[in-house]
Amino acid sequence: MSELETEIKDEIAANKILIYGKGTKMAPQCGFTVETIQFFQKYGYPFEVINVLPNMEKRETLNKMTNWPTLPKVFIDGKFYGDTDILDDMEAKGEVEPLLKAAFDGKAPGDV
Repeated sequence: MSELETEIKDEIAANKILIYGKGTKMAPQCGFTVETIQFFQKYGYPFEVINVLPNMEKRETLNKMTNWPTLPKVFIDGKFYGDTDILDDMEAKGEVEPLLKAAFDGKAPGDV
């Protein structure tokens, strides 16, 4: 495993909800990253956004690790879920909130 893959795995393990996107949580640099940030803000659980724009090698490694060519890339509790196209469908089926609660050991957003 490369040093970069190890770094990515460590980042995923350190964050219950992790978004690899364009820009940061405070300064997103693309509409899809904004949309993904807004998606998670409405649930109230803590999440992190890692900007991969300045690091093409990291973007390429993420593409290979996930077999997903576009950004953002969302990980919840260590598992890759794609982007908000996937999450919107999951939300419509009522699958997102239970997934987030399970990731945070059944705690409500205010208790995390």
